[in-house]
Amino acid sequence: MISLEPIGVDVALLRRAFGAFPSGVIAMSALHDGAPAGMAVSSFTSVSLQPPLISVCVQNSSATWPRLRGSRRLGISVLAEEQDQACRALSSKDGDRFTGVTWSASGDEAVFVVGAAALYDCSIHEELPAGDHTIVLLRVHRLATAPDTAPLVFHGSRFRRLDDSGELVSR
Repeated sequence: MISLEPIGVDVALLRRAFGAFPSGVIAMSALHDGAPAGMAVSSFTSVSLQPPLISVCVQNSSATWPRLRGSRRLGISVLAEEQDQACRALSSKDGDRFTGVTWSASGDEAVFVVGAAALYDCSIHEELPAGDHTIVLLRVHRLATAPDTAPLVFHGSRFRRLDDSGELVSR
């Protein structure tokens, strides 16, 4: 029989359990005052085909989300397996997050990371409070995919890649 532990206030235990589920990593970016602003997000999922919706979860304490939320469009870039340095830069608390990141902007303020596995040009559809995060539903207006580009995978607090058989491999 499996022994389950009550989580109580053990945030580290909960974080480890959440980390047991591999996820892709995206960059969510837009132009803010003429410069790119963005963040790395690992809580991203498809939601609906009609209308086309995706979701991200943003920490309520984020200093970046208030700057992105006012943009006409947001660029979502599904980071490619070799873009772990871009992910680290976009996750940093200090400095220019786009240093060393090759990016491109649309005419609608969306910013995309060049070389990503998929790109979504989105607008905010709805925001839903969810504990210490906000679930942001995004409506997809345009997209592009690079089916031969493998995604960056985050699992167990590490970046990993998929081998040719689809198995997770440590980097």
